[in-house]
Amino acid sequence: MTAKKIGIIGYGHLGEFLSVELRNRKEFKIEKIWNRTEIEKENVLPLSDLSPESIQGLDLIIEVAHPQIIERYAEMILDHTDLFIGSPTALADENLLDSIKNKLKKFPQRRVFVPAGAFWGGSDIQKMADYGTLKGLTITMIKHPNSLKVLGDLDELCQRAKKTNSPIVLYDGPVRMLCPLAPNNVNTMAGAAIAAHNLGFDNTRAKLIADPSMTNWHIVEVEVTGPNGFTVKTRRENPAAPGAVTGSATYLSFLASIVQSLYKPPGISIC
Repeated sequence: MTAKKIGIIGYGHLGEFLSVELRNRKEFKIEKIWNRTEIEKENVLPLSDLSPESIQGLDLIIEVAHPQIIERYAEMILDHTDLFIGSPTALADENLLDSIKNKLKKFPQRRVFVPAGAFWGGSDIQKMADYGTLKGLTITMIKHPNSLKVLGDLDELCQRAKKTNSPIVLYDGPVRMLCPLAPNNVNTMAGAAIAAHNLGFDNTRAKLIADPSMTNWHIVEVEVTGPNGFTVKTRRENPAAPGAVTGSATYLSFLASIVQSLYKPPGISIC
C-alpha cells in the first residue's frame, strides 16, 4: 500500500500525539502541519498558510483544532481531498452539514470521517440507523467542572457545581442546541448524532453533568432503543487528568479511527 500523504490542522496535545504516532506507521506520511500559531523548530505552519495551493497532492486532511476550522475550511478542503473531522460539533450547523453533503455529491469518491472518540458502539448504531431500526439514543457525559469549557447559562451552572461540590445537570435536550454551548466538550455527542442519522442532531438526546467528584475520570453513558423493547446501555469510564478536556483513552481511539479511515467507503463514515 502506498503511504497516504496527510496534513494535520491543530498542534495541541492531540495533534502532537497524532503527529508522533502517525510518523511511526508506514501507511501514512505526514507532509504538513498547520496550527493557529507557527512553531518553526517543529516545522508547524501558521494557519494562514492553509490554502488550495498548500493542500494540493494530499490524500487526507486531519482536523483536530476547533469547530471554527471546519466551518471555515471544510468546503475548500473537500474540493481537493478527503477530510477527517475531529471537531464534529461544527456539524450541528445544519447549513454546514448540508454544504458538506453537497460537496460529496459533487465529488462522489470523496470521503469524510467522523471519529467515534469516546462514543462506544458507533458502528452498530449507524447500522441500525441505516435500516431505520434505531428509535432512540441518549448520550450522557459526566465530567469534573474544571474539564468543561461551556458558555452562557451552562457556565453559571458549572461554577455553582464547583461551589456546592455537588453534581449538577447542565443540559438535557437535543444535541444540536448543546454543541454551540460546549463546542470543545461534546464532540462525542455530535459523533453520535452523525451515526444516528435517522434521528440526527434534533432527536439525539444529550445530558451533560458537572460532577466535582470526577477528579480522575470522564464518564460516557449510551442508551439505545430499538423495536419491540430492544435496549442497549453502556457506561465508559475514561481515565482523565484533572481539568483535561479529552480523556487519555480517547487519544488512542482517534489514532485507531485514522487507521480505520483507510478502509472506509466514499461518503460520511463513523470510524
